[in-house]
Amino acid sequence: MGIFDRFRRLISSNLNDMISKSEDPEKMLNQLIQEMNQQLIDSKKSVASAIADEKKLERQINETRAQSADWERRAMTAVRNDEEDLARQALERKQRLDGVATELQEQWQAQHDAVEKLKEALRSLQSKIDEAQRKKNLLIARSKRAEAQRRMQKTIGGMKDTSAFEVFEKMTTHMEQLEAENEALEELSRLEQTDDLEEQFRRLEGTTNSTDRLLAELKSKMAIGEPESGSQTNGPAADLQGTNAGDSIEADLDELKRRMQDED
Repeated sequence: MGIFDRFRRLISSNLNDMISKSEDPEKMLNQLIQEMNQQLIDSKKSVASAIADEKKLERQINETRAQSADWERRAMTAVRNDEEDLARQALERKQRLDGVATELQEQWQAQHDAVEKLKEALRSLQSKIDEAQRKKNLLIARSKRAEAQRRMQKTIGGMKDTSAFEVFEKMTTHMEQLEAENEALEELSRLEQTDDLEEQFRRLEGTTNSTDRLLAELKSKMAIGEPESGSQTNGPAADLQGTNAGDSIEADLDELKRRMQDED
């Protein structure tokens, strides 16, 4: 487990150093993920070495037990041939090998337990690195948003000259004033058009009244110039004269009406 303790200390040290020095969070996170992956590769190599040691102990146990079984067969052969001394020596060799096998078995068990823990730790480490890889993009996005907000606040806070904004405000006020004046002029123009129309009708009505007045005056003059009924001339000549006078008046009246229509 020591390799993973060293790995955590190394990552923690590098992370604190990068956080204190880095001005680019995205670059820092990418570098951190890269170092974590490299350390993971080194840790896998260490775990592989521990597994190899376990396999080696297992082979030694099997070989020792095979040798023990072989000496046991030799002892049996010596007994069959009435060679008890050889049988005793073979059994002594078998006992020593059994003792070695027992010690190797204990070492193998300890190594096996350690390897299993290393495998579990390695799987956990791989899972955490995968999670860190997934979170990296989220952290980078949050960092970019925070940086954009910081730049905006810095820009707004650092703007001492507000003349540009004042120009926009003044221009807006000026345009509103112009629009109000244009609306007033349009309203005045409509009022003037209404007054002019009324004046035209007044002149028309005045002209009509004047014409009627002239016609009345003309009729009055004509009535004054006509002879009285008692002094009327008798006979066809008088009738012809009256007829000619009436026709003349009607002709003048028609001419007057025609001129009035032309004037209109």
